[in-house]
Amino acid sequence: MLRVVDVDYIQDYQLMLSFSDGVRKKVDLDKYLTGEVFGALRDKALFVQYALTRFTIEWVNGADLAPEFLYEIGNAA
Repeated sequence: MLRVVDVDYIQDYQLMLSFSDGVRKKVDLDKYLTGEVFGALRDKALFVQYALTRFTIEWVNGADLAPEFLYEIGNAA
């Protein structure tokens, strides 16, 4: 099962993620931050408030994204 094992904030809405298969990817979430839950993350002070869970990253407002989705949209680093 794919997991996010490390996350670093880069800038704006970009994160560098390390996955359980050893791959690192740069993920730009800018165009995905819409709607009630994810739209709130456009506030950069809120966007940078994330933590690793058992499988992925989760923000303080409860938003999270599946590791498979993050892997798919990321660009190899």
